[in-house]
Amino acid sequence: MRSEIVKLFAEQPVGTEVTVKGWVRTFRNDQFISVSDGSTIRTLQVVVNKENYDDSTLKRIQTGTCISVSGRLEKSLGKGQDIELICSSLEILGDCNPDEFPIQMKRHSLEFLREKAHLRFRTNTFGAVFRVRHHLAFAIHKFFNDRGFFLPPLPYHHRK
Repeated sequence: MRSEIVKLFAEQPVGTEVTVKGWVRTFRNDQFISVSDGSTIRTLQVVVNKENYDDSTLKRIQTGTCISVSGRLEKSLGKGQDIELICSSLEILGDCNPDEFPIQMKRHSLEFLREKAHLRFRTNTFGAVFRVRHHLAFAIHKFFNDRGFFLPPLPYHHRK
């Protein structure tokens, strides 16, 4: 069963086995993968034992690669993070060619992101905007629903 990263940070169930699925933000020293699933602006660090994987698999892990990782959640020994996932199994769900995926770990102008509309969702800026938009829309719908209102049907337009 997949766990959302935002819930792992909130609950911090240290010592439990979890599975996260998301996109690689960074991969350092063939050992530390920073994973984002879009549920929070924060990323979860995954610690991989590089002895367990061949070089061809590790070379496929690039920024933007979609992965599924299972393992044990532990208190982090590193600075700037409370928890980390000790990898017991890693599956690459979708490769990402860095030449074709221009969103890297750097700041991108809004003009650049306007040209890459299908990739906006993976940036911190747009991820935060969409999370705020979701919560606002949900609150408005809940407000009216709790007071007995219904969302009217959309108008039907005839084609000429």
